Amino acid sequence: MRKILLSIALICLFACQNNDFPDEIMDDNSSSGSTVDISNVVLTYFKNEYTDGVSVEINDNNILIRSTGLPDHKTPYWGEGHEMYEEFPGTNHANMNTTMISWNYVMTIPIYPEEANNKEQTELGPVGMALNGVPLYNDYEGGGLLQENAWSTFDASGAHPGPNEDYHYHCEGTYLTVDDSNLIGFLRDGFPIYGRKDMDGTYPDDLDENGGHERVTYDFSESIYHYHVSNDIYSTSGLYVIKSGAYHGTKGTFMQ
Repeated sequence: MRKILLSIALICLFACQNNDFPDEIMDDNSSSGSTVDISNVVLTYFKNEYTDGVSVEINDNNILIRSTGLPDHKTPYWGEGHEMYEEFPGTNHANMNTTMISWNYVMTIPIYPEEANNKEQTELGPVGMALNGVPLYNDYEGGGLLQENAWSTFDASGAHPGPNEDYHYHCEGTYLTVDDSNLIGFLRDGFPIYGRKDMDGTYPDDLDENGGHERVTYDFSESIYHYHVSNDIYSTSGLYVIKSGAYHGTKGTFMQ
């Protein structure tokens, strides 16, 4: 009888160990799974009222957002004579890339974004996409930190075209967000990014080093990690950068 009980105990012990084992086999850059589905918010808000250049496709695990990258608002980079042309703010002026062109952007993000164990620093180029399909950039330009020669070419929306005539946002500005709690878009890791304020109208005081925290928002009734535009004026620019630092999650692809 003792031998039978011992055998049963050993079987149960190994069975329990085997059931726990798969939970320990995870991607080195992923933590436990998220329970927040972002697909409905993405489907609801991604649109472009001028160029009609945004579409969303959802498959089993990921969301594909396609865009032309052209803005649905006024900017001097539409060119004089265009119906959406407006003057530069203040003493700002056009950069050497005086025009912008249409692209075939495809950003792929997870339906359930997860925190990464190893936070990857954002780099030069698209770090996310605004709800109108325009790429979001961080505080880098031309391989280095933003300098006056770059921000002096921003339009009223904190944006300009790059060397490839690719229009993109770097900072808070008209038509995107100005000292508010608006949902701006999503970064490449699938986590949303908001303006400088929380939904209660206050400035968050618990942001981590990557500019985010976990709370409910207007758009998510379940607590979700999300970024905020920095509430610190960048250098001597008088501007607020959209993103600096690392991704909270694992970045998806951004094809162009």
